Amino acid sequence: MVRSRKIGIATKRMARDENDPLPKHLQPQTFPKVLEGLPVAAMQEYITELEAEIAKVRTEIDKRGGVKSAAEALFS
Repeated sequence: MVRSRKIGIATKRMARDENDPLPKHLQPQTFPKVLEGLPVAAMQEYITELEAEIAKVRTEIDKRGGVKSAAEALFS
C-alpha cells in the first residue's frame, strides 16, 4: 500500500510497512457485531470487550474533566 504525505505544495509517496498498525480512523470497527449465530460464550466475551472499552472512555472523560476543573480554578 502506498500512502502520501504533503510536504509544502509537493506530495511525497511512502510505502506502508504491512507490520505498521493502521491509523485509528482506518482500523476496522469491532462493533456493532452481527450477533446472529454467535455462541453464548462468544457473546459474553464480546460484552467483556465492550465493557473494557467503556471503562477506557470513562477514564479519558474523567481525565479531561480534571483538566477542565484545574483550568477553571486557575481563572477563578
